[in-house]
Amino acid sequence: MFKGSLVALITPMRADGSVDEKAYADFVDWQIKEGTHGVIPVGTTGESPTLSHDEHKRVVEIAIEVSHGRVPVIAGAGSNSTAEAIELARHAKEAGADATLVVTPYYNKPTQEGMFLHFSAIADAVDIPMIIYNIPPRSVVDMSVETMARLAKHKNIVGVKDATANLVRPLHTALACGDDFCMLSGEDHTALSFNAAGGVGCISVTANVAPRLCSEMQLAWAEGRIADAQKIQNRLVPLHDALFSETSPGPVKFAASLLGKTSEHCRLPLAPLMGPTRDRVRAAMTAVGLLN
Repeated sequence: MFKGSLVALITPMRADGSVDEKAYADFVDWQIKEGTHGVIPVGTTGESPTLSHDEHKRVVEIAIEVSHGRVPVIAGAGSNSTAEAIELARHAKEAGADATLVVTPYYNKPTQEGMFLHFSAIADAVDIPMIIYNIPPRSVVDMSVETMARLAKHKNIVGVKDATANLVRPLHTALACGDDFCMLSGEDHTALSFNAAGGVGCISVTANVAPRLCSEMQLAWAEGRIADAQKIQNRLVPLHDALFSETSPGPVKFAASLLGKTSEHCRLPLAPLMGPTRDRVRAAMTAVGLLN
């Protein structure tokens, strides 16, 4: 259903902190023209925790309007409040999104049963395909394979964005959830390794600034040109490292600003990048060939 290089979109902002809708629309269009296979507005890379509900919904609408059916739009609809997640999922469906991406509830630390009930409630309330976003480093909870297998039985729960960086996990997930369950890496460093373990693509941060390379890497893998895919992977490793050298999306927004796509501004509590991080990001962008 969803495969290849999908981008976890940043949300461009002006220096005063307001969402730059024009820059965002241009950015989505550029991504698609560069070969990105799907766009994900207002995931955590899009700073969803600090956007208002109105801003969140507008960002989703812009992505859908600009994409205009050229690639799938998987709208971020996660929250640590089940009622809020249902509201965001309903809006995503009404706006015309192809699916939602729903993160495991952060801070609340629900049990496995709590996560099962949370995702079941959203899937019951809104008839739209849902991808579970499992990212223990940010949400503090880790959905077990057993819980995911229970949820995979729901007709609306179609896949996972796995950001555990545990390459044993997709092997067990595939066995437990079946061949039709869409497994996407949520960690750029493991994109190809995850595919080798049964994945079909990556929801990428790096694709914000290297969309063509990320797309070509996934395409090469899908076509069986493994050496070509590995060559691109190796080229991108220093950039992956740099883009996660401080809390994301700070580094990737700075990298996008070097390309002239947006300002580097992130909303507090994310701080401006430190000098050494700026140097590292700029050097990595240059080494990969994205800057002259």
